Amino acid sequence: MSSPGNVLPQGAGYGIGLFFSAFMLLLTTIQARYTAFSPKSSEEFSSASRSVKPGLIASGIVSAWTWAATLLQSSAVAYKYGISGPWWYGAGATIQVLLFAMLAAKLKLNAPYAHTWLEIVGTRWGKTAHLIFMFFGLATNIIVSSMLILGGSATVTDLTGMDTLAACFLIPLGVVIYVIVGGMRSTLLCDYTHTTVLFAIILTFVFTVYTTSPKIGSTRRMHELLTAAAGATPVPGNAHGSYLTMRSKDGLIFGVINIIGNFATVFQDQAYWQRAIASRPETTVKAYLVGGLAWFAIPFTFATTLGLSAVALRGDPDMRPLSAADVSAGLPAAAAAAALMGQAGAAALLVLLFLAVTSATSAELIAVSSLLTYDVFKKYIKPNATDSQLLQVGHYMVGLYGLVMALAGLIFFYIGVSMGWLYTFMGVILGSGVVPIALCITWSKANKWGCIIASIAGFFAGLLAWLVTTSTLYAGVINVTTTGGEQNFPMLAGNLASIGVGGIIATVTSLIWPDDFDFDITRAINNPSATNPNPVKSEEMKQEGKTEAEDFERKEEIRESEEAASPSVIDSTIATEEQEELDPVKLKSAFRFAAWSSLGLLLVLIILIPLPLFFAQTIYGVGGLSAWVIIGLIWTFMSAFSVVLYPLWESREALHQIGAGIIKDIFVKGSGKYVPPFTSQA
Repeated sequence: MSSPGNVLPQGAGYGIGLFFSAFMLLLTTIQARYTAFSPKSSEEFSSASRSVKPGLIASGIVSAWTWAATLLQSSAVAYKYGISGPWWYGAGATIQVLLFAMLAAKLKLNAPYAHTWLEIVGTRWGKTAHLIFMFFGLATNIIVSSMLILGGSATVTDLTGMDTLAACFLIPLGVVIYVIVGGMRSTLLCDYTHTTVLFAIILTFVFTVYTTSPKIGSTRRMHELLTAAAGATPVPGNAHGSYLTMRSKDGLIFGVINIIGNFATVFQDQAYWQRAIASRPETTVKAYLVGGLAWFAIPFTFATTLGLSAVALRGDPDMRPLSAADVSAGLPAAAAAAALMGQAGAAALLVLLFLAVTSATSAELIAVSSLLTYDVFKKYIKPNATDSQLLQVGHYMVGLYGLVMALAGLIFFYIGVSMGWLYTFMGVILGSGVVPIALCITWSKANKWGCIIASIAGFFAGLLAWLVTTSTLYAGVINVTTTGGEQNFPMLAGNLASIGVGGIIATVTSLIWPDDFDFDITRAINNPSATNPNPVKSEEMKQEGKTEAEDFERKEEIRESEEAASPSVIDSTIATEEQEELDPVKLKSAFRFAAWSSLGLLLVLIILIPLPLFFAQTIYGVGGLSAWVIIGLIWTFMSAFSVVLYPLWESREALHQIGAGIIKDIFVKGSGKYVPPFTSQA
């Protein structure tokens, strides 16, 4: 790849990483000192005591769904296909979060105390299904994490000259530290911070490009430059080769690939289930609908700004040429930012990217930690593990997966696989699990063996279709370039075969040989009212003939278990409120609302808006482009209000509590620390 000549010094990359790690640790320390929530129990560490309000959950969804690819790949498809790219990227990855609102409602109805979605699969379908779908779950996390590392390290290296190997390890290192210290609630607070800065920087780029930049400065000038670029190098498959049309054949193909691939990464990624688990039952659906709609503005507006700017500035002395490899690595945005604003633009993009990558990385770390803790350690190694043991293993797993992320990113980098290639490939191997998992959570008649066979058959069908199509189109040549190069047909075939075969087999077998599963079984998972509150003590009663050392160890386990079983006042209050909100009538109503809302929005975003524009073959004039930009700007402001200002309002009491504690500490050292109310023991 070409280099811009070190727009920023190497130290900028290290400095930004260390600064944000220190800042997140500060937030975590403040939370632990001045509020009732401290991540000293496995429940608080992995699921934030299932008490998070909708605004913060929505902000967390936006942050977790804002990968490196959200910023880099969306700009790359805008660079390649014009205005259709931002739409298909945004809409094609928004509908999954909106539809996930239905699964979130069903999760609260059918398994309200589960820690992971794999716990539900294992309880309903047994060990074989649990292990098979664990493969899909962990494969999803590894692919998503690799894209984060690849995209982040490519841009950090491009802007600062930092060694790629160092960048691959720098990104997860700082995140691992604050996730271990703060757990799930800390992750959500950091998500909020990231989202706030994210919107501020995106709006800065928008106003610079379309109002103040001497190189562009208006939608009229942008229109002139894009028209000239299309005249010099027409876009293959676009109406009249224009960048200013929704009639883009390759843009539409990318849209289909994007939709299928992102179904896999949302429905099978524990990070999204984790936020549903952490949210309050009453507001889960609201959080996912708001979060999905708010997220759309990020790739749509960002790519409409920097992706199109990279096209418009071709030939500008400050704009470096971009090779096909640069575009696949997602570098048009970095090149445009540096050309428009120099070091300031490069620094802003570096901060933006680092926030996006670290936030999504924290979501992946806590997600995989939960899977390995509850679905490997507790299920297969130590079923009677105490709370402190689960917490300790959770910490270890965060550190372990941070190392795995860095190594996976390096491996893909050295074998020549880019972020863009992985992004279109993920649906090929992951798509087959989407429908079986959704049916497992939502439908009592889902056939166990039909869904297991469907996921396996779809996996191999996707790989076969992908490779056969590649071989047919490229005369038997199969490599990284041919399987995911300029032609999108191999990836399209693989994605369609994977999700299609998996979905058809799972649905048909369930209709022909329906199961009749009782969801009361999954409602009992980790349910405090359905289990012995002190299993260690009960087991101890059966033990005899222990040595003194073993007896001492057993007593320690009993003491830890009793501590975990003795809820604090805040935990008791949360539990009472949660029980009230787990009203089946209310949750069924929430599911119906989620279904109508998400399906209606899917129809609008994927069918009613883009397809008529595609078939109309319209080339937009200055007015059309201006309307396009203004709609994106309005949507961005509304999104910022929903996930930046609204969470502040709903958390005003906690913020007042923290502020009061800090002021007390300033005047009388140690007096501001939160002290739980005293409760007498019976």
